Amino acid sequence: MTFGWIAALATAYFIGSIPSAVWLGRWLYGTDVRQSGSGNAGATNTFRVLGARAAAAVLLVDVVKGMLAIVQGQWWLPDELSDHQRQWIQLALGFVAGLGHVFPVYTQFRGGKGVATFFGVLIYLFPYAALLVAVVFVVVLWITRIVSAASLSAALLLPLAMWLTVSPPRTAPLVFSLVMLATVVFTHRQNIVRLLNGKEPQLNFAGKNRPAR
Repeated sequence: MTFGWIAALATAYFIGSIPSAVWLGRWLYGTDVRQSGSGNAGATNTFRVLGARAAAAVLLVDVVKGMLAIVQGQWWLPDELSDHQRQWIQLALGFVAGLGHVFPVYTQFRGGKGVATFFGVLIYLFPYAALLVAVVFVVVLWITRIVSAASLSAALLLPLAMWLTVSPPRTAPLVFSLVMLATVVFTHRQNIVRLLNGKEPQLNFAGKNRPAR
């Protein structure tokens, strides 16, 4: 069990660390997205620097990373775990994958903000909660055109979404939602300052986007 647990966590981290924005930008566009725009290695900055198609590819890979981090745990962990134990372990694997996205070993621990990878975990484990937070994200983004505001709003709603959609016991999902919220707030700390100062740039879906600095 100990070896399996360590192997599952390590694999989840390495999966989460896959720097899709950096590798796709380098391989297909000859551009390191970290050298342009906001400098963030995520889908939003990829949209600003490389456009919608590249951003969609990055977003898809980052979401799938969260799912794969959970799936691969089945290879390492014993079958006789209780449902409660398995849920805790799956959420731990998902969280580690999110940390891998934020602090990827492949790119000197300089990654994205973790939202898409965490969302992949939600889709796989809690699809109804994922649907609720996705609706909030889209609505806030549509109204404000600010991705960070949409991400923070969705993260703030997640504990409530878990409570409304997950059957008891809810301890593990609620703990995960609170830890995820804290992580998203941490990764968006500079965005929060700009939001409070009214300086966070809007995303222009039709034209050139002004990078956040």
